[in-house]
Amino acid sequence: MAKSLNKKQINFFKNNGYLFPIKVMEKKEAFLYRTALEDYEKSQGSTLSGIDKHKSHLLFSWVNKIVHNKNILDSIEDILGPNILCWSSSFFIKEANDNSFVSWHQDAQYWGLEPDDVVTAWVAISDASLETGPMEVIPKSHKWDNLEHKDTFNEKNLLTRGQELNIKISEHTTIPMPLKPGEVSLHHVKLAHSSKINKTSDRRIGIAIRYTAPQVKQTKANKVKDTALLVRGEDRFMNFSLETLPNFNLDKKTILNHKITSANHHKILMK
Repeated sequence: MAKSLNKKQINFFKNNGYLFPIKVMEKKEAFLYRTALEDYEKSQGSTLSGIDKHKSHLLFSWVNKIVHNKNILDSIEDILGPNILCWSSSFFIKEANDNSFVSWHQDAQYWGLEPDDVVTAWVAISDASLETGPMEVIPKSHKWDNLEHKDTFNEKNLLTRGQELNIKISEHTTIPMPLKPGEVSLHHVKLAHSSKINKTSDRRIGIAIRYTAPQVKQTKANKVKDTALLVRGEDRFMNFSLETLPNFNLDKKTILNHKITSANHHKILMK
C-alpha cells in the first residue's frame, strides 16, 4: 500500500520520469532551513562553496533532517520500495540576478550507478518560481539510452564538468517544474533536465537529494568504495560503505570526516 503518492501519481512518474509539486514541509520550516544556511555563510564570511555544497548531510544537522524528512521518504518508498539509501545531497544555489545555469544532461551518464533505481528529490528551500530558473525536464526521456554528452567546463554551469547533451533541444517538449518553499520535485536518474538563469532579486536555493535502492551498485569505484547513508529499512547488499553521522557540531572531526568522504565521492564521479 502506498504511503504518500496515489496510484495516478506513481504511474505518472513511471511513465514520464518526473513528478511535482509535492509538499513535504510548511513554508516556515523551509525558511528556518534557509536561515540556518545563511547564518553559516555569515559565520564563514562567504556564500556556500566547494565541498560544503556536497554530501552536506554529513556536515549540517539540518540538512540531515531534510534527508530524513518522513514525507520525502514516504514518496521515495512509493517508487523505490521500503529500503532506501541516500547516496548524496547537493546544494544548487543561484544568486539574485545571476547568470549561472544548469545545462541539459542525464545524471545516469556519469554517476556510474546501476541499475537505475535512483530518484532525485529536489527540495525548494526558497521560492523556485519560473523567474528563478527552476528545473526543466524532457518528459519520458528516462526511457532513452544514456546519450552522448560533451564536457564544456563552463564556469557559469553549476555542473562539475559543464556536461551537456549533444542533442537539439528544440526538437523536444520541455516542462518547467516551479516550486514553492517546502515543496519537492522527483525525477528519474536518466531523465534529461536543466535549469535557466535566475532573473529575480532573491536567491534560488535548492537541495538535490539522491536516493537509491540498496541493490544499486557503483560501477566507477575501484580502490575507493563509494559511500551512502541508510535512511530507511535495511541494506542486505552492502554495495556501499555505510556512512556514520557525526555529532554535527562542526568540530574538527566532523569537518575532516565530511572532507574525506566528499573528496572520495568526487574522485569516483570524475572518472
